[in-house]
Amino acid sequence: MDPNDFADGERSAEGLLERFFSVESASGALVFVRPVMKDIVKAYRELMRLRTERQELALALGSAARLEDLSGRIEQKVDRLKELHRELVDVGCEPKDLVGGLVDFPALFEGRKVWLCWKLGEPEVAYWHEIHEGFAGRQPIDAEFCRRVRESLPVEVERIGLR
Repeated sequence: MDPNDFADGERSAEGLLERFFSVESASGALVFVRPVMKDIVKAYRELMRLRTERQELALALGSAARLEDLSGRIEQKVDRLKELHRELVDVGCEPKDLVGGLVDFPALFEGRKVWLCWKLGEPEVAYWHEIHEGFAGRQPIDAEFCRRVRESLPVEVERIGLR
């Protein structure tokens, strides 16, 4: 499955493809995003456990070999998290909370960029918020919002049938 199948986009002034999602395409992307986010939450939890273990061992003047082993395992977890993060960014979404599994998808609404918001455990993308608001600013998505987001997608997207 190609991550680029989910987002619609247009070229920015710098020539980069800026991706925007409809509510439907963001929910469709969850087939890919959900398992990656589950892996991120699990890897992050393990990373925090390893860091705590290393810190406790260092304070207790523990074995240098054990400290080195923990440091190596921590480095592997960090590399894995970077890899998983890149997978989500390549889809066009942005991981926001590695503990709770929060992900935002960029969308256009009434001429401005907003976030479509999804959290691990939710069945679909059902909330949105302004760019500078966080989780606390989430608002429920209704049919009118969906329609207006679809209408805000770039004209090029409409021509090739991606709405």
